[in-house]
Amino acid sequence: MSAENNAKTSPLDWFKWLVVTALLGGAVVGNYMYSDFPILYRVLGVVALMLAGLGLAVTTEKGAAFWQLLKEANIERRKVVWPTRQETTQTTLIVVAFVFVAALVLWGVDSLLSLIISSLIG
Repeated sequence: MSAENNAKTSPLDWFKWLVVTALLGGAVVGNYMYSDFPILYRVLGVVALMLAGLGLAVTTEKGAAFWQLLKEANIERRKVVWPTRQETTQTTLIVVAFVFVAALVLWGVDSLLSLIISSLIG
């Protein structure tokens, strides 16, 4: 399967990824080089370069496949049935109660073992 994926990539994709890397690197270096400019302009410049890089990355084979994966994941996320507030509250209270009981049991076992060890040692 990986050989099939490698056969689909074109040399133009490699060039696009090189340009994407240059854009992202330019954003980082430009932010450092122009540190005397106001922060708003630097943020706008970094965001613009990152969006340009993202837009170019989506035009590659792997970028398009990743974008499709994100769209499909969003569709699946919408199908999830989220618990109601009451269900969430009840589940949280059950977990807190169980943790409290487990803490009491562990405290009791620790106290018992400490008592046994201290009586053996003297």
